Amino acid sequence: MDAAVVIGRGVPRGAEEQVAELYWEAFGRKLGAALGPPELGRAFIAAHLHHDRAAVALTPGDHRVVGVAGYRIGGRALTGGGVRDVLRAYGLFRGLPRLALLALLERTPERGELAMDGIAVDPAHRGTGTGSLLLAEIAAVAAEHGCSRVRLDVVDVNRRARALYERRGFSAVRTEPTPYLRRLMGFGSVTTMHRAVEAHPGHTLEQQR
Repeated sequence: MDAAVVIGRGVPRGAEEQVAELYWEAFGRKLGAALGPPELGRAFIAAHLHHDRAAVALTPGDHRVVGVAGYRIGGRALTGGGVRDVLRAYGLFRGLPRLALLALLERTPERGELAMDGIAVDPAHRGTGTGSLLLAEIAAVAAEHGCSRVRLDVVDVNRRARALYERRGFSAVRTEPTPYLRRLMGFGSVTTMHRAVEAHPGHTLEQQR
């Protein structure tokens, strides 16, 4: 495990651009059609984060964010921005088709389920256990909110991420072909994976807020 990081919760104020950079490096291929070009996409992500919807890996000295795992619960995810925000950033004619693409990526969690909003680790910290530490923290968050499982979706071209998820106890439950997104976003199917968690004592589903 990576002894050079500290795992915490919440995106530190002032670290929004670091998180946006990590997210774009990890998911730019998928998000490019909806939020590109890269500089505009990173700025949009940074401006619309929900700071309390993430586990983060920080370097001990300068507290730089080198890993982030976002999640959706209680109707909010790490990455935000509504219809008006997209139209304001991209304009009406460029914004409307982007909203349609973003809608295709939307995943609403079921009751008792914490849905991950993506995990991204700085290249220099990959293979050191940082991703595993972040996933363990997400499982703890799910338990504390009374959730019975963590859910995530992984695209077919991200085999490295899927291997990590499988090592950390996630199992594939279904795969949805998405041939209509291959040219636009670079992937042809999405696999939904679940990991069961034990609810934290004294916490119930009513605390998902």
